[in-house]
Amino acid sequence: MTTTNNRQLKEINAVTLKKWLESDRALLIDVRESGEFFAEHIPGAKLMPLSWFDSQVVAQNNNKKIVLYCQSGNRSAQAAQKMIDLGFDEVFHLQGGLPTWKAAGYPTKVNKNAPISMFRQVQIVAGSLVFLGTVLGAFVSPWFLLLSGFVGCGLVFAGVSNTCAMAMLLAKLPYNQKSD
Repeated sequence: MTTTNNRQLKEINAVTLKKWLESDRALLIDVRESGEFFAEHIPGAKLMPLSWFDSQVVAQNNNKKIVLYCQSGNRSAQAAQKMIDLGFDEVFHLQGGLPTWKAAGYPTKVNKNAPISMFRQVQIVAGSLVFLGTVLGAFVSPWFLLLSGFVGCGLVFAGVSNTCAMAMLLAKLPYNQKSD
């Protein structure tokens, strides 16, 4: 639990979240990107990706407990901290994210026609660029090896900062903007 003055970020487990949803006491917000949401999400969740998270929209639903979730709990904790910084007294996030919900045996809404996960898209694009840079560097000009080095630096930066510029760019592609 994180405390800022009298404001708190609280983790809840899947059992508590399920009870709150069944009794209509919670507003559940998925802060993953749209491609992730449309591939699979908790029924009843509202989409508000961290990349365009707006606490003011959430404030309009202040009669319910606000519960945020993502894939691992990292992005939901970041979004919750934004809300606390803006003056929300109490914000909850699902401990362990979507996998925790699924591990508890609770249902998710799955779309088999959704785009592949953003993580896999980044792996495919980054791997292709590294391979291309290496092949071109070996057979055309060693200057093409800079492409592989640039992608490697980007991956290191993404790991250290928990921000992936490539994922943000890929999220803007039309097929990642699919709606239900």
